[in-house]
Order: sequence, then structure tokens, then C-alpha cells
Amino acid sequence: MAVNVRAIIEAVRDRCNLIWLENLNLRGDYKARILEWVHVHHPELDGLYHEIYSRGKRDYRSGLDAELKAYAAAEGFPYVRDDDSKRSAFGELPIIANYFYHEEVRKSAKKEAR
Repeated sequence: MAVNVRAIIEAVRDRCNLIWLENLNLRGDYKARILEWVHVHHPELDGLYHEIYSRGKRDYRSGLDAELKAYAAAEGFPYVRDDDSKRSAFGELPIIANYFYHEEVRKSAKKEAR
């Protein structure tokens, strides 16, 4: 069930000017329901989801961030974190914006809204 982010980027690279990467945001009662669905349908991911959503570990997201940053650099994509204020001109490679860390985005958004 792992998402092939590179394949998605390759599929849309000439159709957009911003690619926004975001993690699954589990809050409230949705968290238990989603984790139960993962357990039933993809038990091989139980450990990973527990680490991310119950223990708050960032290893998976940090690793994916590093992998995608390196991929973007090798392919010539601009890569930013927590910033969707820029767009590439159509016909150019889109900017890849990483929004894996919701808790950081909320704090910065609140500051800018004032």
C-alpha cells in the first residue's frame, strides 16, 4: 500500500505548477477508525502507523523528505518545505512543497493571519 510519490510526480510534472505533498492527518475520532482500517486491510503497516500516529516518531517522514529532496534536486524540481507561496510558470517544472509536519504549519499560519 505504499504510495509511490515519484510516480505521482512524474505523472503530473507537465500538468501543474505546484505539487503539494502532505501526510495523512489523523485527528479526533477519525484516528481510531483509520488505524482500525489499516489494521484490518494492511496489518503489515500496523507498526509503522503506530510509530507515526501513536508515538509521534518522525523517522518515516524525515526519511521520505530527504529522499524526495534528493530526487527533486537530481531532476531539477524546486523543493520547499511548508511554503506554497510560489508557483512555477506553466511549462516549467512544478515546485514540490512538502507539508509533512502539520503542527509546524499551523503555528506559522496563525502568525501570518494576525
